[in-house]
Amino acid sequence: MTDEPIIRVRGLVTSFGRNVVHDGLDLDVKRGEIIGVVGGSGTGKSVLLRAIVGLLKPDAGQIEVFGESVRDTSADDYRALRRRWGVMFQDGALFSSLNVRQNVEAPMREQLKLDDDLRALLAGIKVRMVGLPDKAQDNYPSELSGGMRKRAGFARAIALDPEIVFLDEPTAGLDPIGAAAFDTLIKQLQRSLGLTVFLVTHDLDSLHAICDRVAVLADKKVLSVGTMQDMLDVDHPWVQEYFHGPRARAATPDANPKEKI
Repeated sequence: MTDEPIIRVRGLVTSFGRNVVHDGLDLDVKRGEIIGVVGGSGTGKSVLLRAIVGLLKPDAGQIEVFGESVRDTSADDYRALRRRWGVMFQDGALFSSLNVRQNVEAPMREQLKLDDDLRALLAGIKVRMVGLPDKAQDNYPSELSGGMRKRAGFARAIALDPEIVFLDEPTAGLDPIGAAAFDTLIKQLQRSLGLTVFLVTHDLDSLHAICDRVAVLADKKVLSVGTMQDMLDVDHPWVQEYFHGPRARAATPDANPKEKI
C-alpha cells in the first residue's frame, strides 16, 4: 500500500429529490489498500460506490480514479477506465438467464476481442480463483447457494484483471463461517493480484480482519477515516455506538484476540 490516492473524491453532493444524501463529501483511497466504508442506514454507502464508478451522476463535486475524472470524460475514455475496475453488487447481482461461466464471460464479451475457447478458458480460471469447483461453471444462479453466488459475482468482478474492486456488502446474509471464508478470499486475492479494495460493509468482523482503514459516513460527509483503533477515539454518537456497542468486538480487542488475515 502507498499513500498515492487511486480514488479522489472532493466536494461530492448527491441527492434524490429533496433528500440530500451527500453534501460536500471528501475521500481519498490509497493504492493497494482495503478500505471499509461504513455508516448508518441512509448515509449513502452504496450511493457513493455507484457515483465513483459512474453509475450515478452526482449534483456537484469531483471524482477522479487513476487521476482521471469520472464525471467529465468521453464515452471512450470512460470505457477504458471501466476496464481497470470491477464491481460486485449485493448478492452477486448475477444474470439469472446465464450460467456462472457465461456471467464471468460477460465483461470479456463487452470489453475484449477473444475467441470463444480462450474466453471460456479465462472464465474457468477466474471461477477457480474464487474457490468454486469447475462443475459450478454450468450452474445457473438459482442453483447456487448464497455464498456460491457471491463467489461467482466476485469472479465476474475480477474477469478483466482490474486494479480496483468495489464490493457492496459481500458478506451480508452469510453465516459467520461463510463470512470469515469470504473475508479470507478477499484478502488472498488482494495480496496475490495487487488489488485496491473499496468495501462497503456493516460487518465489524470484516473491518477487524481485513481492512487497512475505515471510512465512516455520517452527517452527509465522511466523518472520519483511519484504522480500527482510530475509530475507537472518534467522539460521535453513531461511531461510539457502532464501535463500542454490545456487538463491537473491536471495543475489547484484548478480550478476544484475532490475528489479522
